[in-house]
Amino acid sequence: MAVCILAAVATCVKLLFIPAYRSTDFEVHRNWLAITHSLPIKKWYLEETSEWTLDYPPLFAWFEYIMSLFAGHFDPAMLEVSNLNYASSQTVLFQRMSVIVTDFVYYFAVKEFHLLTRGQKMEGLGGIVVSILLIFNVGLFIVDHILLSWIVVVLRRLGPLVDFTLFDVYSTHATMIYTYIHFQYNGILFGIMLLSVTRMLQERFVESAFWFAVLLNMKHIFIYVAPAWFIHLLRNFCFQGNKPVSLTSFSLHNFLTLASVVALVFGASFGPFIYIGQLPQVLSRLFPFKRGLVHAYWAPNFWALYSGVDKILATAAVSAGLVNQSSVPMASMTGGMVQEYNHVMLPSVAPLSTMILVLVAMVPALFFLWEQKTAAAFTRTIVLCAFTSFLFGWHVHEKAVLMIIIPMTLMIMRDKQYARLYLIMATVGFYSLFPLLFSPFENVLKVLLLLQSSIFAFLCMEVIYSYTLGDMKITSLDHFRLPLLNLPESFYILGLIPLGVFNSAGVWLLGISSRLPFLPLLLTSLYCSVGVIYCWVEFYVLSYSRTSATGSGDIRHKRKKL
Repeated sequence: MAVCILAAVATCVKLLFIPAYRSTDFEVHRNWLAITHSLPIKKWYLEETSEWTLDYPPLFAWFEYIMSLFAGHFDPAMLEVSNLNYASSQTVLFQRMSVIVTDFVYYFAVKEFHLLTRGQKMEGLGGIVVSILLIFNVGLFIVDHILLSWIVVVLRRLGPLVDFTLFDVYSTHATMIYTYIHFQYNGILFGIMLLSVTRMLQERFVESAFWFAVLLNMKHIFIYVAPAWFIHLLRNFCFQGNKPVSLTSFSLHNFLTLASVVALVFGASFGPFIYIGQLPQVLSRLFPFKRGLVHAYWAPNFWALYSGVDKILATAAVSAGLVNQSSVPMASMTGGMVQEYNHVMLPSVAPLSTMILVLVAMVPALFFLWEQKTAAAFTRTIVLCAFTSFLFGWHVHEKAVLMIIIPMTLMIMRDKQYARLYLIMATVGFYSLFPLLFSPFENVLKVLLLLQSSIFAFLCMEVIYSYTLGDMKITSLDHFRLPLLNLPESFYILGLIPLGVFNSAGVWLLGISSRLPFLPLLLTSLYCSVGVIYCWVEFYVLSYSRTSATGSGDIRHKRKKL
């Protein structure tokens, strides 16, 4: 009942965002509604009237088609392919409402995960989990500091319920911004992902495989974390029991069952396009390697640093007369356009190189998952696969950072150090999404949301893990130490403040905002890249220094009794 009430409150809050800023993704999905409704299936992946061509897997195209059946009752004009950038009030209402309604898939998944953890008392997988806080955090946006202060007081009296307090308070802040203001269907997608995780933890392996196959056919970006599902299913369902891996312990029946379920989903999704001979065309839309190494907005990953260093070296070389200015394309990587380009000073990177790097960096995580084959190891490996793909993948979108943060929250109640890394990663990850919102209203909103959710999360972690400096000698610098973080980590997080001030006011005061319009975006990506890489390394090291407690779910750091 509590989840239902909180879901209702969250829905009411989301209704307030209906008139908010809309990104180009709003027109993207309107165009896809028109394509799937107005054109025969053989033209879906060929249509190019709009620059926003259909580039999601076929199952999502069918999802758009089903929604288009209802869209016509709001405004039939939105379903005309030629009506580019059409945004009547009825169209806006329908598209916003479609996101809100489909988010109930996420609420259902949260409820299932909550019941699982409460029933099994799986404290090590994140306490009582995601759902209550995710939904609860939505109300936090509206009532601001009043609700925040009330929560901190009530937190001390909640006892076992305190385990709710962290999960979504933080993670949904980014999801809310990206889904309701920037306009995406992340709610239903992460709901399917969470449902698949829940079924895996319940050892309902076939159902987990089914839902993950559905997820991949809704949005192929989730292929980043597919190795975690593959290894865990192979080790725990196809190879049975605690016997050594061998032919005698391999269940051909179980393997064929999984293969049949996955093949059924992929067949239903891609089958019609295979039949009409358009599979190569569909795949070319799904994997557009000609779009370049980095996205128009650089995701905060390794390639952002790599490209940033190349840009700095090229500028220095031109100034020193070592390189001719004509050989350096203007804004070749920072012009805000999706395009192919070559690095000037450093070697250019090919798609195959990034794929190899991702696989090599992912192998240790997959190896340990194979050896440990526990629920905790599975959750950890999802995070590490998402981390690795985000850092080293080809043309990574900035929104993929949510694929790290959301499963990472499942680990925060397991260990104080997981909570520490979560605080850093969530703060940096959410800040890295700031350039997506740039109008005056959204600028104020995003800062307030990040501040209140960060303060709330740090205070909650401090209460739960009884954070103190102990007998350490306190220096003047320790006053800048954030809960659970050491001094360098604290200064790094606090460094987001002057970075934000410079990006908002500094470029204007220096008179460079028109000459270097993408400088704030560049600085944000580079600064946040350092934090993301640091968290990846630390999470990798931490995960495999905790192997002795992998299946126990024990918390190794004392918590304060509330």
